[in-house]
Amino acid sequence: MSNLVTIYGGSGFVGRYIARRMAKAGWRVRVAVRNPDEAIFVKPYGVVGQVEPVFCNIRDDDSVAGVMVGADVVINCVGVLDEVGKNTFDAVQAEGATRIARMAAAQGIKRMVHISAIGASDSAESTYAQTKAQGEAGVLEHMPNAVILRPSIIFGQEDQFFNRFAGLSRFGPVLPVAGADTRFQPVFVDDVAAAAEVAATGTATGVFELGGPDIDTFRGLMHRMLDIVERRRIVLNMPFWLARIVASVGGVVQFLSLGIVKAPITSDQVKSLAVDNVVADGAKGLSDLGIQPTAMSAVLPDYLWRFRPSGQYAAIKNSAKNLRKT
Repeated sequence: MSNLVTIYGGSGFVGRYIARRMAKAGWRVRVAVRNPDEAIFVKPYGVVGQVEPVFCNIRDDDSVAGVMVGADVVINCVGVLDEVGKNTFDAVQAEGATRIARMAAAQGIKRMVHISAIGASDSAESTYAQTKAQGEAGVLEHMPNAVILRPSIIFGQEDQFFNRFAGLSRFGPVLPVAGADTRFQPVFVDDVAAAAEVAATGTATGVFELGGPDIDTFRGLMHRMLDIVERRRIVLNMPFWLARIVASVGGVVQFLSLGIVKAPITSDQVKSLAVDNVVADGAKGLSDLGIQPTAMSAVLPDYLWRFRPSGQYAAIKNSAKNLRKT
């Protein structure tokens, strides 16, 4: 019988790519999620019965322990970009990650892979980065041989970065951003999944910082995106003092609207944007896992085309302009 992996958050942006890779490699895959009915799409990743979504509440000991019974490896992909209700940074990224490791150790599971983030640090200004560090510490306390993967901003078809700003570029001549000079090293989502697959086999140990082949500023990334979606926009740097005001006002509006109106940016995200998000000098990375990082230019046009003024017909229209009028 093939080995079994339990992937917490296995239907999320990163988790679904890991689930697909593990299934293709012959693993039985248990996808632990809050809403199994909304994760049915993972089942065709393998043959009948190979990939199964199951219910799990990462805040509950019994729930977390129940879905890892019989697993050879556990992979934690659960994380939040902003806090909603009981799903706070601390509950999900610190306590949740620690709970998974503690339950895995109690059941004698030998291997664990944990998806963290570049910038995770107890001394960070943002709560997001602090709880990522606390989660790493909790995982290593109970599973000392666990592999920690720290990606930079992740891009791919379902990402919440390039898709979001490409969508915003459709409205008005100005694209405001906070931290325009902050540097990032975007990494392709399937490269992160490949790293998790390698780590799950037990052939790697330690902490790996994952970044792609390109390092650019926030402003530079927006210009790359605008070139692909064929729109001319002014990328306007929003001073951090102004970004903090926008975040505060947006937070109040979101609270009063009961979450119907989402804040464009949170105070914690403003703090994160003040710090470069690139692989540290000397850190182990994708190459140490035998993975060649994928360039943004090879992937972004495949899913950002829909934000072009002419959408899927942009290439045809551009070609038509070169036709000689008769």
